[in-house]
Amino acid sequence: MTRSRVVAIALLAGAVLVLASCAAGPNPAVDTGQEPAGFWLGLWQGFIVPVTFVISLFTDHVNIYEVQNNGNWYDFGYVLGVSCAFGGGVGSGSVARRRSRSGVG
Repeated sequence: MTRSRVVAIALLAGAVLVLASCAAGPNPAVDTGQEPAGFWLGLWQGFIVPVTFVISLFTDHVNIYEVQNNGNWYDFGYVLGVSCAFGGGVGSGSVARRRSRSGVG
C-alpha cells in the first residue's frame, strides 16, 4: 500500500470513530421519578433555553434539558420551544418577498 492510501484509511477510520462517538444513546432515566417532564414542560424549557444556558454556565444546579422526561413528547415540545426562542424561520417568507421586489438575489 502506498503512504497516501494508508493516510486516507486512517483518516476515514478516525472520522468513523468521531461520528460514532456522537451517536445518541438511550436515556435510562425516561419515565423515572414521580412525574416525568412532558410536552408542556419541554415547550417551556425550550422557550427559556437562552437564559437557562447562561445560568448553567455559572452553576451546577441548573441544566438546559430535563433528563427525567417522558420521552418523545418532551423532546418534541423542547425542540418546538427552542425553534420559537431562536426565530424558527418566522420571517423567512417576508425576506424572500423583499428580495424579489428589490431585484436582489
